[in-house]
Amino acid sequence: MAITFLILGITILFFIFGRLRADLVALLSLLALFLTGILDLDQILAGFGNSTVILIATLFVIGDGLSRTGVTAWLGERMLTIAESSKLRLLVILMAGTALLSAFISNTGTVATLMPAVTSAAWHIGSVPSKFLMPLAFAANTGGLLTLTGTPPNIIINDILIGAGLSGFGYFEFALIGLPLLVLAIAYMTVVGRRLLPSRKEKERPQDLSESMDEIARDYTLEGSLFWLRVRYGSRLIGKTLSQARLGRDFDVTVLNIRHAGAESIGDKENPQQRQGRVAASLEKLQLEQDRSVPGPDTIINTGDILLVKATRVAINKVMLRYNLGVQSAEGDTEQLPEILLSHEVGVAEILLAPRSVYIGRTITQGHFAEKYNVQVLSIRRQDRRLEDIHVRLKLGDALLVRGRWQDIELLKKEKRNFVVVGSPEAMARQVVELSPKAIIASLALLGMILLMVTGIVPTVIAALIAAIIMVLGKCLSMEQAYRSISWRSVILIAAMIPMSTALQVTGGAELLSMALVNTLGSVGSLALLAGIFLLTTAFSQVINNSATTVLVAPIVLQAAFELGVSPYPLLMMVAISASTAFLTPIGTTTNLMVTSPGGYSFSDFFKVGFPLTIMFLLLSLLLVPLIWPL
Repeated sequence: MAITFLILGITILFFIFGRLRADLVALLSLLALFLTGILDLDQILAGFGNSTVILIATLFVIGDGLSRTGVTAWLGERMLTIAESSKLRLLVILMAGTALLSAFISNTGTVATLMPAVTSAAWHIGSVPSKFLMPLAFAANTGGLLTLTGTPPNIIINDILIGAGLSGFGYFEFALIGLPLLVLAIAYMTVVGRRLLPSRKEKERPQDLSESMDEIARDYTLEGSLFWLRVRYGSRLIGKTLSQARLGRDFDVTVLNIRHAGAESIGDKENPQQRQGRVAASLEKLQLEQDRSVPGPDTIINTGDILLVKATRVAINKVMLRYNLGVQSAEGDTEQLPEILLSHEVGVAEILLAPRSVYIGRTITQGHFAEKYNVQVLSIRRQDRRLEDIHVRLKLGDALLVRGRWQDIELLKKEKRNFVVVGSPEAMARQVVELSPKAIIASLALLGMILLMVTGIVPTVIAALIAAIIMVLGKCLSMEQAYRSISWRSVILIAAMIPMSTALQVTGGAELLSMALVNTLGSVGSLALLAGIFLLTTAFSQVINNSATTVLVAPIVLQAAFELGVSPYPLLMMVAISASTAFLTPIGTTTNLMVTSPGGYSFSDFFKVGFPLTIMFLLLSLLLVPLIWPL
C-alpha cells in the first residue's frame, strides 16, 4: 500500500508540474506498478481492453463523422445566424448550442468545430474573441453533463457502478442536474461573467473561409477567369470524354465541375426565353449541388451539360465558337467562391515547390502532376505575379493553386521532398458550411446510437461501435480518418490510469482513503460529505485531466458509500459534476487549453471568471443532488 501511495503521489506531482506529457506519465505509473510487483501483466493491461476506453475512442470517431459531413458546422452556422448582431444574444445562443452539441460529441470536437466561426462572429459584431471563447469552453464542459456519453467522467462512473453489480445511470439521467447547471452557467455569464471577461485586442482579426478564398482569388487572379459553359445540341463535344476533348491541352481550359443534364431537359424547339430560363435553373442547381466532385479524364460530356471552367476570355471565345457552347461569366459569383469551388468532398490549397523537388525544371504536363496526385492545377504564381502560361517550366518557390478531393490534398502534405502545403487543408475543410448527402447517414447513425443506449437493447459500447461502423461503411469518413480522429493521448491516459485504480483496490489503499472520508466528512453529515467530494474532485481536475481524476476518485467514493451504508448514486454524481467544473485554470481541460491562446487568456482570467461559477455549481449541486438521488 505504501508503495502504491508513493507511485500515486509522484504521478500526481508530474501531472501538476507538467514536465512530461500526461499520457507518458500515466504509462510510467503503469510500468512502476508492474515492476514493483503490485500488479501482474493482465492487471496492468486490462485498461486497454476496458469497455470505457473503447467507448470513448469510438465517440471520437462518431464526432468526426458528424464534423466531416457538415452536421456540426451547419448547426454552428445556424446558431450564429440566429444570434445576428447582438452580443448578448450571441453569448446565450452560443452557450446553449455548444452545450447541446457537446452532449452528443466530444467537448474537444465541439470547440474545434465552433471556434473559427465564433471568432469570426465576434469580430463581425464589433466585439473581440476573448469575450466569447471562454464561455464556449465552459459551455462545452457543462454540456457534457447532459448525457451519459457527453464526457468521459460520466462514462467512467457509470462503468464503475455496473462493475460493482449495480445498475448504471440512464442515458439522459445526467440532464436532471446538468440542465439546471447549464441554465445557471448561461445566467451567470450573461449577468456577471461577461463583465469579468477580458477584452484582448492585440491579435489581428483572423481570416475566415470566405476571406481566405477572396485572398486566393486576388493572388491567383481567379476573378474574371471562371465561366459557365452549356453544351448545346449538336456540339462536337457530345459523347467525348474530357481527355478526348483536349480542352486543357488545346485551349488551356480547366474543367472544374460538370453537372449532367437529363435527356428530357433538352429540346430543339425551345425558344430563347425558355433556353435562358433552363440555363439559369441549371446554373442554380449546380451551385447548390452538394457532391461537387472533381471531373476525371474519363468523364463523358453530354448534351445539356453545364461545365464550370477556368480560362481566359480569349480561350473561352475560341472554345465557344469551335464547339457550339453557351457561355455565361461567373464573375458575379466570386463572392460565392467557397460555395462554387469548395465542398466537404473537394477543396483548394496552395503548395510551394521545395528545394529538392523533382518537379523543378519540368512542366505540369511533363511531371504528370494531375494524374499522379488526382488534383487540378488552377494557376501558378511566381513571386508577385501569376504566370499566364500554365505549361511553363517550374522553378524553386513557385506557388501552385490546386483543386481536388480533400484527402488527395492532404496526401500532398506527405510529399515533403517535393512540396510545402500552405496552411491546414483539414482545418479549411471543417469551415465548409454545407450538409453533404452523407450528413443524413451520420445523423441517423447518431440517433440510432442514442436510441440503442436509451432502450438498453445492447450494451452502451456496442451501440457506439454500431454507429461508428455505419459512418465508415456509409463513407462519412474513411478508416484512416477514423483512426486519425481518435485522441490517442486521451485514450492512452485513461487506459494507463485504470491500473492505478486497481492497485488502490488490491492493496487496500482505496479502503483506507474511503474510511478517511467516512470518519471525517461522513461523520459530520451527508451535505458535508457531498461538499468534500466536490471540492476534492474539482481541485484535482484543475491540474489533472478530469478523466484521470475520475478514475482515481470514483472507486474511493464508491467504497465510502458502502462503508456508510448510503446510496452511491448521489456521491458518484457529485464526482461527475465536479470533474466537469475545471473552470479555474487553462490546463484543467483540453477545451480550456484550446481557447487560451486565441482568446489571449491568462491563468488569472480563468480564476477570476471561473471561481464564482465553481462556487455556484457547488451550492446548486448540494441543493439538487440529494433531492434527485436521495442518500
